[in-house]
Amino acid sequence: MANIYQKLLEGLPRIELICSDVDDTITSDGKLLPEAYEALWRARRAGIKTILVTGRPAGWADQMARFWPVDGVVAENGALFFYLDNSVIPAKMKKLFVADLSELSKSRNKLKKIEEEVLKQVPGAKVAFDQSFRMFDLAIDFAEDVTPLSKDEISSICKVFEKHGASYKVSSIHVNGWFGDFNKWDGLKLGYRTLFGKELVDGLDSAIYCGDSPNDVPLFQKFTHSYGVSNISVFLPELTYPPKIIGSRPGGLGFVDLVDALIKKIN
Repeated sequence: MANIYQKLLEGLPRIELICSDVDDTITSDGKLLPEAYEALWRARRAGIKTILVTGRPAGWADQMARFWPVDGVVAENGALFFYLDNSVIPAKMKKLFVADLSELSKSRNKLKKIEEEVLKQVPGAKVAFDQSFRMFDLAIDFAEDVTPLSKDEISSICKVFEKHGASYKVSSIHVNGWFGDFNKWDGLKLGYRTLFGKELVDGLDSAIYCGDSPNDVPLFQKFTHSYGVSNISVFLPELTYPPKIIGSRPGGLGFVDLVDALIKKIN
């Protein structure tokens, strides 16, 4: 642990914002460990803001923004930003969209065709169990509630999305695909502007991004400071922009290490 603290502390300014992926970054083997949840609370008590950035659905974003100690949630790969507005009493949920709501019905019809084709071509794939809580994307499960698929099978799923002109990203468990001009960076920019009244590019020196898989690469590239939990190591050969710091523990425990280091920096 001393080595990772040293790497994080050397050269880092005071970090005021953690932007983090959720699956296999804050969670561990599909579970939110008490240590990781407590780390979110300790970050809040230390004055560090947190925005979650996930491919998970709108329904999950609502729950996380309401009940987790975070400042907001970017979900469905940047389509939307949900946050609990504490400036009013009682606090109110606010929902903002990067995705075009007027195109929602058309997009869903096109995604349904992709779903049918994927399930026909890749028998081991399934629609993700959380699909019913989604608004804008289609999540194909290749490792969460199914026997893990091979790289070739995952590639076949991606090719179907590509064939139909959809955008897609591969996480540690799902291939998420959608129609529309949005991404995690756009969702984060909207969330940051909403919460802090300025542009994210002006706050990058005091922010860090934390992730675990290839779909985090665009944010590893954008952020001045970035951190990968140790399970990202299996993807390193394919990452065009790896995180600048890689932790020594996986998933939620690696996230705990990050929070501990940043709080130590403050103290």
